[in-house]
Amino acid sequence: MQNNNYMVLKVPALNENDSFIRSAIAAFCCNLNPTIEEINDVKTAVSEGFTNAVVHGYGKNSYDKEVIIEVYIYDKSVKIIISDFGKGIEDINQARQPFYTTKPDEERSGMGFTVMEYFMDSLEVISGKEEGTKLILIKKFGEKNK
Repeated sequence: MQNNNYMVLKVPALNENDSFIRSAIAAFCCNLNPTIEEINDVKTAVSEGFTNAVVHGYGKNSYDKEVIIEVYIYDKSVKIIISDFGKGIEDINQARQPFYTTKPDEERSGMGFTVMEYFMDSLEVISGKEEGTKLILIKKFGEKNK
């Protein structure tokens, strides 16, 4: 996997940065000539990943924290790594189950990982308690994978 191009975004863990991140990554992927559907898939998955970092990684203490988003373009694919340095996930398998949420009182649907898996070709979750979480998302453009 040879990287042709990459970018790194380091942003405050604030919900209002979601639309900027979605737009920046969508624009960065334009050289791959994605379809509207493909770019919307990426934007949706990135939004879920960033929101998970803010809401679940940092919680109410996100105002002085950061999320790092790395984007790598290679061949006809994009690899996106979303990293937070928050509380981490104790049980990744449980967290990946549809409708599971640690914040039911905040009307969270528990569908974040399910949405990311649906819209991307690959999702890897690396996390440890009090070690933060790293999401690795891959999308191949120009293929009907779903």
